[in-house]
Amino acid sequence: MHSVETKDSTGRVKTVEKKKQVETKSSIVIKSVNLETVCGITSTLPENDKPEIAFAGKSNVGKSSLINALMNRKSYARTSAQPGKTQTINFYNINDAMYFVDLPGYGYAKVSQTTKEKWGKMIERYLQKSNQLKAVFLLVDIRHEPSANDKNMYEWILYQGYKPIIIATKSDKISRGQIQKHIKMIKTGLQAEKDTIVIPFSALNKQGREEIYQIIEGYLNPTE
Repeated sequence: MHSVETKDSTGRVKTVEKKKQVETKSSIVIKSVNLETVCGITSTLPENDKPEIAFAGKSNVGKSSLINALMNRKSYARTSAQPGKTQTINFYNINDAMYFVDLPGYGYAKVSQTTKEKWGKMIERYLQKSNQLKAVFLLVDIRHEPSANDKNMYEWILYQGYKPIIIATKSDKISRGQIQKHIKMIKTGLQAEKDTIVIPFSALNKQGREEIYQIIEGYLNPTE
């Protein structure tokens, strides 16, 4: 509690007790990161014994930058100026307590249709086969309406039995006053349910990272 002085209708000063707004923070502290498994198109998926948190998004949406920010590393996740270069499913062991799973980027125009189909099958196989997958984060560029590929991926994740958490990347590229408008645009474009979580995120200033941590923590420590 803290005191705030205000004036009543007669002009006399009175003291009002107000509750402080306490920002809750997650208990996640990144102590160790290890790229433990890299799976290609023909690889056997690992049978992990720890919770998995997966990240999906088109090839230029900033997925590696997000994962690096969450891992508190500058360039551990594979980043590239050449979109579409991630052709594997990468399993990052975090604190020996969970895995961040980086799924291949989709929608890169210069990749052949055959390759796109193979990547799609990789992602589908993972979503269907993983026994430890707890949540799927779908990354969408906050500046633009969701693409056809974004919509397809959203529906695909739903079809596989998961409710995607949307991360609206590159939030530093628009003004703060426009953020809610763009979040509404993304929800409408994806035809998402009203209670779908959309988190504005910036790799530049780390906006949204703590909120993502809190959501991840909820999947690691579910309440009974």
